[in-house]
Amino acid sequence: MRDVVAAADMVEVVSGRTQLRRASGSRFTGRCPFHEEKTPSFSVNPVEKLYYCFGCGKGGDVISFVRETENLDFVGAIEWLAERFRVPIEVEDASPRVEQERRRRERLHAVLDQTAGYYERLLWDGDSGAPVREYLAERGLGEAIAKEFRLGLSPGKGLAEKAKERGFTLDELKSAGLVTTRGTDYFPQRLMFPLADARGRVLGFQARKLRDDDPLRGKYVNSPEGDLFHKGSILYGLHLAKTAIGKQDFAAVVEGNTDVIALRQAGFEPVVASMGTALTERQLRELGRMTKKLVLCFDADAAGQEATLRGMELAVGQGFDVKVVTLPQGQDPADAPDGFAERLRTPESYPSYRTRLIIERSQDRQSAWIQAQEFLRAIPDSPERQEAVRLLADRLDLPRETLAGLAPARAGARARSDAPRLLEAGDRLEQRVLASVVAHPALVPYLAELSADHFDSEEHRRLRAVLVNGREDSELTPLRAELDARADEEALDERTGKELLLRLRERKLRRDLAGADLARTTELQAHLAKVRQAIAELI
Repeated sequence: MRDVVAAADMVEVVSGRTQLRRASGSRFTGRCPFHEEKTPSFSVNPVEKLYYCFGCGKGGDVISFVRETENLDFVGAIEWLAERFRVPIEVEDASPRVEQERRRRERLHAVLDQTAGYYERLLWDGDSGAPVREYLAERGLGEAIAKEFRLGLSPGKGLAEKAKERGFTLDELKSAGLVTTRGTDYFPQRLMFPLADARGRVLGFQARKLRDDDPLRGKYVNSPEGDLFHKGSILYGLHLAKTAIGKQDFAAVVEGNTDVIALRQAGFEPVVASMGTALTERQLRELGRMTKKLVLCFDADAAGQEATLRGMELAVGQGFDVKVVTLPQGQDPADAPDGFAERLRTPESYPSYRTRLIIERSQDRQSAWIQAQEFLRAIPDSPERQEAVRLLADRLDLPRETLAGLAPARAGARARSDAPRLLEAGDRLEQRVLASVVAHPALVPYLAELSADHFDSEEHRRLRAVLVNGREDSELTPLRAELDARADEEALDERTGKELLLRLRERKLRRDLAGADLARTTELQAHLAKVRQAIAELI
């Protein structure tokens, strides 16, 4: 683990989620990837590999950052960093059951990755792939972009034999969704789109129909749900788009895989596909770790409108800022990828989109007014709501006095503050002492001269022991990250740290004096005088 953390580039990892700029010294700052903010309050220490947000209070180290943003456990985060920075890791002893399951999942990932490579070779190197290559060219998809997304060609038969030659079992092929219960290829001869997680690991495939005599009815067929593949949790192209989403702080969500590929080929990178359905909670959780701003662009037909509406309502309920880009009937983003970015300049807000659909789907003006009124009264006032009210007035030709009764919902009475908690004077002194030591390890010997009794907070006592003894305590990593950021924010230098240590010693002596007997009072007063003299010399 130490080798992995040492090799990790903290700035590179964080920059995949939010744009950073150099601040004081080696420190970087940017907008927090964990909550929406306009003024940057997210601080990164690339040397100690710590982060802290002064707005929402989240903090930690490079491992906890990866755990939060990639939705991984501790081991998964270490493996993610090891893979990213090419550090070989040795797996420590685990229970036989856990180790067996880990090895099994590794085998499934391996067979899927090797199968994707096999499909790629069939598409680009063999004669059987010529018609498919022509099809891709007709769709305007070049070889370079197709290879970036690892497009391939399923042969329709013989996969099990090829896989067995490489040492994979029939059970593993079934669990990976590559063969049927009879051991035959699950996919007939089709254009194959590997479906990957945010780390780029292949979890399954989507297969597009190529021939009229295809035995499967669906134009697109996915891998069966299994140990690794869960359609509702995958966003097509996320592993390639996540850096752009983090930097640009928004994601465009389209329906089809080819839309994603065509848009990326045209230079538009923060785009993913929802696998042909409305957004799911799991997909939104994945996107929410990178941005809270979404632009949806689904088909303009009835099914596309319903998918858009369901996705918007779910996303709005989870705190996303959601807008819609509507394309002309019958047109996909892939049909005009070069103009997609231009369309994003004038997206439609959720209130306007929902109001417009109500009007277009209602049988008459009265029905539209009743439904729109119910919807608009349920949402608080905002520029987007006002825009929807104007749309309603224009489309239904409503008089001013009618709109006067359309009062918005009152904002919730619960006040929420993202500001850090206010500290009592005593807590603040302890915090500043520890912050100084975190920032200046040369002060550790001075901290060692103080006992745990010098601190009131149990958490501060634990951190003192960690700093003095050089131990690690992952539970205290967020506190350590916060103190590191506050030391920089308050410009706590080493001299100030020495003064603060003396003032903490002074506080302890004053407390001891308050309860001391006459014999000990003289000794304590002498100690207190020395401490105060030392403070005076520092000031």
